[in-house]
Amino acid sequence: MTEIRVLIVEDEPLIAEDIADSLTKNDYRVAGIAYSSEKALDLLYTRQPDIAILDINIKGSMTGIDLGHIINEKYKIPFVFLTSFGDKATVNEAIQTMPYGYVLKPFSDMELYSSLEVALKRFGSEHKAAFPALEAINAELHGALTIKEYEVLQDLCKGLNNKQISELQFISVNTVKSHVRQILTKLDAPNRTSVMHWVSEIGK
Repeated sequence: MTEIRVLIVEDEPLIAEDIADSLTKNDYRVAGIAYSSEKALDLLYTRQPDIAILDINIKGSMTGIDLGHIINEKYKIPFVFLTSFGDKATVNEAIQTMPYGYVLKPFSDMELYSSLEVALKRFGSEHKAAFPALEAINAELHGALTIKEYEVLQDLCKGLNNKQISELQFISVNTVKSHVRQILTKLDAPNRTSVMHWVSEIGK
């Protein structure tokens, strides 16, 4: 799975399916749909998504805001709130989790897409240290990265999606997917955000 994987946490099935359709149309992969906070925790652990979309008022023992705190503590991936609640109290409480976006329902495909793109790029920027040299990275690996894989890795760590990388590198999207797959395998990383963490630690 080389596409950016998104976890959807939404307890209204029709809305969840609308979100999933919107993501698929924009070349994201749905890592899973959680209709409750308990299922969300399960999918965070088992599916290891790159980013999460969180409703605030959801079924289960926790709110989306509670999940935001847990994601920050344990999973360290970006998340965006997608909610019907725009009142000052809710927004202020949500801000405490340092979300990467806050989208109000009803949403448009473009609004959701742009929010996720901004979130991923901001996440990449925040985790970007001085980018380590290819030699430094390969010194940590059993299987060395090629020069092209190294170039794709740099773009991936900027939060770029497959299409953006293909345009920048003048290669096909399928070739980008192949390179990303090799990068994940060689770094033994479950997802793109793990790659960003790994590289930022090497770059320190």
